[in-house]
Amino acid sequence: MFKRVLEALVLACLSASIAQAAEAPFVGTWKLDPSKTRLPDAMTVQRKDANTYAFDFAGEVETIVVDGTDQKGVDGTMLSVKPEAPDRWIVERKKDGRLQLRATWKLSKDGRTLSDKFRLVAADGTIANSIDYVYRRTGKGSGFAADWRSIKETMNSPIVLQVNPFQGDGFSFVTSPNIFTRTAKVDGKDYPDEGPNARPGAASSIRRVDALTLAVTRKYDGKVVATEDVGLSADLKTLTVAQHIPGQVRPNLYVFRRA
Repeated sequence: MFKRVLEALVLACLSASIAQAAEAPFVGTWKLDPSKTRLPDAMTVQRKDANTYAFDFAGEVETIVVDGTDQKGVDGTMLSVKPEAPDRWIVERKKDGRLQLRATWKLSKDGRTLSDKFRLVAADGTIANSIDYVYRRTGKGSGFAADWRSIKETMNSPIVLQVNPFQGDGFSFVTSPNIFTRTAKVDGKDYPDEGPNARPGAASSIRRVDALTLAVTRKYDGKVVATEDVGLSADLKTLTVAQHIPGQVRPNLYVFRRA
């Protein structure tokens, strides 16, 4: 699930991916094209006993009792899973008492697919990002326990990115909904994420490939968690980000159109 939080934040800020010289064509207003954007996801749910499960959302296993109570999760968060019905679970993550995300899981009648209404919550309580996933069961397991691989992702949120010049050779990134604002310079250094939804220890560095292409490395506590190929189309009207996450076969693909 933290991978999905990362993905939602990348949608909002492009993880400082669009930095270039002040005269670069990246500056402007960009709108996400949901029909072209793909966010393949995978997660593993393993049953330990009657109502204890291990959840692996992004390589970090969290083992909790599925009873709807807040329990210790990764990165200082609290994770809860409430079984509203045999085929319906509510998953929530909080930090410092604030709801960060809410996901509604629903099993199909034959148990072969899982629908997930994933909602990232902004600091003011509004929905910052909304994605509907459909997963297919792989491997062993029954009920919610399985290796799940997404077969469909539907982006519901109208993400708008405003890119402005910053201190000569850098840029600022302002998003709507306002998940957070980021500034970055093209100097090869790591710049920390900022804002109420930023993960402490998350940072990005940039190198220029050519006039219309950038390579970005995203890190968490110094460890690489994603690399991104960022490119502009020849007509400067389309911005594409291919995000590669270690261990994930298919890259995330974000496509923006110039407003």
